[in-house]
Amino acid sequence: MAAFDHVGQLNPSNQKQTPMGRKVIIDCDMGIDDAIAICMTLFDPRLEVLAITATEGCVAADQANHNLQAIISELDPIRYPRLGMAGNCDNAPAVNTSYLFGEDGLGNTGFEVSQRQHALTSEKLIGDIIRAHPDEVTILCLGPLTNVAKAFKRDPSLVGSVDQIAMTGGSTSGKGNISAAAEFNFYFDPQSAREVLNCRATKMLLPLDVTEQVSFGLGVLDELPEQSSRLGHFLRQILPFVFRAYRQQLGRETINLNDAIGALALLEPQLFGFEMMAGDVETQGELTRGTLVLDRRAQPESRPNVNVATSVRSEDAYQYLVDQLVTASRQA
Repeated sequence: MAAFDHVGQLNPSNQKQTPMGRKVIIDCDMGIDDAIAICMTLFDPRLEVLAITATEGCVAADQANHNLQAIISELDPIRYPRLGMAGNCDNAPAVNTSYLFGEDGLGNTGFEVSQRQHALTSEKLIGDIIRAHPDEVTILCLGPLTNVAKAFKRDPSLVGSVDQIAMTGGSTSGKGNISAAAEFNFYFDPQSAREVLNCRATKMLLPLDVTEQVSFGLGVLDELPEQSSRLGHFLRQILPFVFRAYRQQLGRETINLNDAIGALALLEPQLFGFEMMAGDVETQGELTRGTLVLDRRAQPESRPNVNVATSVRSEDAYQYLVDQLVTASRQA
């Protein structure tokens, strides 16, 4: 396992002591914060990234598939993960996040890729990998939960064979980022969010309230890996767009990288506080579609079903994330 010194810096001398890490599938909708999460995890020796699967969300399915191939091509890892292709989400709402992430979801970078032939759908690939490695695979879900719900519908026995599902989504305070009450991932496909949240697998949830506690100013660009490195060059192509968008569209000088914080929770859970809660998702409400509903009464009617992050050491999380990218660049 990777080691950290007393101030939380990665110790490169210990990076290659573990020959193989936790088996992981990364499932995401291929926006800029998803790309950063992939950079953080793909080269970490604590993880064995078996597959990265695209899902529709901040961009349409075809664009998500394009972005997935572009990200992997740009990073060019020594050990390539398998890639799963997104399909259309039933009953997807008409949403547009291009004002924050660009028309292509990656800051209008226009990465070109060659088209893959005979690629598996994301839900098929998730199922194949879990069956091949029962009780060993963690699914890191950084977008709408469409693929995981589809995989479980295809083969209900998969639920009992997953080691853990770690996901970003929902809001414990009832304050949303896509509607007044809902966070984007749950809002986009609330039925799938509800099904996954209520399945019997072990689950960890990183809600919006926690991920938004970690913010990044423009100075973070000076802390990234060197421009001459493959990973540093990639990050500097996609990140400036987000800073401009937050300033122009939201009047903010700092940005959030919610999905990257979700990945950090998998790598460094000691930075977060957690509480087991009874959670569900509203699927029908005209004003509350996708709202995370937590039964926090003294005597809840439902049993706790998800380990919810309730706090984060924000300054430490910021530094760990930056250090993680720098170390990933060396590993790459």
